Amino acid sequence: MGEFRMPSLGADMEAGTVIEWLVKPGDAVKRGDIVAVVDTDKADIDVEIFETGVVDELLVPIGERVPIGTPLARVRTNGAARATPQPATPEPPPATAIVHHEEADTYSPVIRRLAHHLGVDLGALEGTGPNGRITRADVERAAAPTVAAPTVAAPTVAPPTAGRALASRRAIAALMSRANRDIPHYFVSTDVDLTVALAWLSDENESRPISDRALPVVLLLKATALAARKVPELNGFWIDDELHPADNVHLGIAVSLRTGGLVAPALHDVDTKDLDTLVSELRDLVQRARSGHLRSSEMSDPTITVTNLGDQGVDEVHGVIYPPQVALVGMGRIAPKPVAIDGLLGVHPVVRITLAGDHRATDGHTGARFLTTLDRLLQRPEELWTPAPQ
Repeated sequence: MGEFRMPSLGADMEAGTVIEWLVKPGDAVKRGDIVAVVDTDKADIDVEIFETGVVDELLVPIGERVPIGTPLARVRTNGAARATPQPATPEPPPATAIVHHEEADTYSPVIRRLAHHLGVDLGALEGTGPNGRITRADVERAAAPTVAAPTVAAPTVAPPTAGRALASRRAIAALMSRANRDIPHYFVSTDVDLTVALAWLSDENESRPISDRALPVVLLLKATALAARKVPELNGFWIDDELHPADNVHLGIAVSLRTGGLVAPALHDVDTKDLDTLVSELRDLVQRARSGHLRSSEMSDPTITVTNLGDQGVDEVHGVIYPPQVALVGMGRIAPKPVAIDGLLGVHPVVRITLAGDHRATDGHTGARFLTTLDRLLQRPEELWTPAPQ
């Protein structure tokens, strides 16, 4: 018998609230399936399960806030006998609380917010979920014709709730206070000439439709991931007073939310992705982060984080490391600056990249080596997409 527990969805999370169950007792599940939606102080997260088997019992009802690590459900794996129900175990909400669609207060918060955002009348829907429950797919399906019609204006974004925005700011403040208190930061910066990289990207985009063209940030992310692979001391975690280098390079991508606050979900295995895949996955990750469709693995997996404020007109970013990570890369805007090459002065597109490092794990020498490696990679952009040697 396995247990599905409240996951840690970021270093600043202490507890979460189950706001939607997507399974019921008796349902078969496999590793990676999304089985619940959890409300953190920052966002609603789709939570994956890491057991394969059959759901035996739901232990935490909708609406209950519990600490990370709390068992949320029991799962029977192959060969396990069904557990005898215990009277004291909290039961999921009764079917009547879900089937009676006219009682709007029985819908989960995530469904109500999504319906409001898409302009869908929940009372007019027939649910396809367990016991007639209205699911996210039901709401999105109902909204699809309206959103696609060319004569109808795009739905406006619902204003952020004061409670969520305030809770998010408090969570961020608590995490940053902890990081500034516990992590001895050092900072190193360099200006990177992007003349060659942007020329290469322009040539690549010539053959692409406008909707599929790659932005310069894709080159910066790929180079960062490869530099992290070449300087592994900056790609990992500080746990139990020692550095634990990560086996993969999962870039945390800082994304501002429409409801206020910030999340930094992982873009997985960036060092191995080709250009088309990276463009597609980055666009998808940002869209899902802002629409509340992130997965739990994306919130718990980052090995090094990138924050790019260039689109806000910022020249330089000195970020704060997300514990237990040991590094954060800040990027400013790409701007024309005077550059001297072989004694000749010219104006070139330049970006300032700043590394924040944890002095317990590395020092300025390592940070400088990382930035030098990143710069060198961006001067040979065609090599960013060469498969890594096995």
